Amino acid sequence: MSLAGVLAAAETAAPVESLDVVARMLSEHLGAVSVAFLITDFTGGSVVRLGAAGSVDTDEPARRITLRGTLYDDVIRTQQPRVEEVGENGRVRVVAPVTNRGDAMGLLELFLPAGPTAEVMREIGESAHALAYIVIANRSFTDVYQWGRRTSPLSLAAEIQHRLLPASLACEAAQFAVAGALEPADHVGGDTFDYTIDRDAVQLSVTDAMGHDVDAALLATLVVGALRRARRAGADLAEQARQADRAMREHSRSYVTGQLLRISLVDGGTEFINAGHPWPLVIRDGEVREITPRIDLPFGFQVPHTYRVQALDLRPGDRLVMLTDGMLERKAGSVDLRELIVRTRALHPREAARSLVAAVVDANQGHLEDDATVMCLDWHGLDRVGRDADTGADLTDASSPSWTGRTGPRG
Repeated sequence: MSLAGVLAAAETAAPVESLDVVARMLSEHLGAVSVAFLITDFTGGSVVRLGAAGSVDTDEPARRITLRGTLYDDVIRTQQPRVEEVGENGRVRVVAPVTNRGDAMGLLELFLPAGPTAEVMREIGESAHALAYIVIANRSFTDVYQWGRRTSPLSLAAEIQHRLLPASLACEAAQFAVAGALEPADHVGGDTFDYTIDRDAVQLSVTDAMGHDVDAALLATLVVGALRRARRAGADLAEQARQADRAMREHSRSYVTGQLLRISLVDGGTEFINAGHPWPLVIRDGEVREITPRIDLPFGFQVPHTYRVQALDLRPGDRLVMLTDGMLERKAGSVDLRELIVRTRALHPREAARSLVAAVVDANQGHLEDDATVMCLDWHGLDRVGRDADTGADLTDASSPSWTGRTGPRG
């Protein structure tokens, strides 16, 4: 049950059957009564159990298992495996997180005839870690993983919107951790978020297209495509904004608000553009304050304008929160975001972003009039080169982090 052996066995199978291969190996090696992979759905509030390939009926909606208050929720939130006795015959259930660089894809669940030893827990942790890579490697070839993430049918607009998001909704690195969460409105409002990590910088964007449904989704496609094209061609932040604005003016009569952020991984300097978007929030030393940069026109306004590149005061230990107006308008205004940002400060950015969005969804009784989107960035600073991106542990200062992104036992 070496990591290399698990990956090699999975690669020889068809993409839709790769998880079955791992499950079979674990069953034979550990004597497990059953093994399953539970994938998180788009909301992050539920999981779906993926069984053997022959038992996955993609013609039917995925069966949703709500996370809140369950053992599954505890494992995803803490990123620590859990062992639970089931029945009176000594049988136990082991649940381990399947996570890669902070992106919590799901859970590995095993039912064993007896309590696991430390060596067995190590092997389960390594297998869960391998599963994350197997999912990443195979989700491009099959719709099964996408099916598992859909606990309710998506509209055409929502389908387009989800395909605009980054493949992984969270990422950990030595200098930072970033995560985003998006809850579409009943009539999709065109929100998107994006990030990329280069050798010398991390770049983030949050955008909000005017309108609803397919029209908004198409506007979002246009602006995200323009931003990515410019970014991947090596354009600086100002040029990215210019190209997004030009694309909107040339191909649309509407507009998109947005924020662009670039943080240098060489000197920690920040560059920021606000295109008519709500101001971001930052929590520092337990206090939340609003960052008030200069605001330029949204992308697409048919009047002469430019985009000013500004600096943000971002310090090690800060959490930056970028959001869309769906987090602020209508019934969302009843949510005390600042208090909730303080209350969730000890959580991983992934869990904090989900908690903020969930609070707004609850305030609207589950029916949003506008998309609710949040991006959380924890900036650790340039001196944290010893931070382990796999476990989330800070090797330079063990007392520093208040959360862990641990993906399983490591010996």
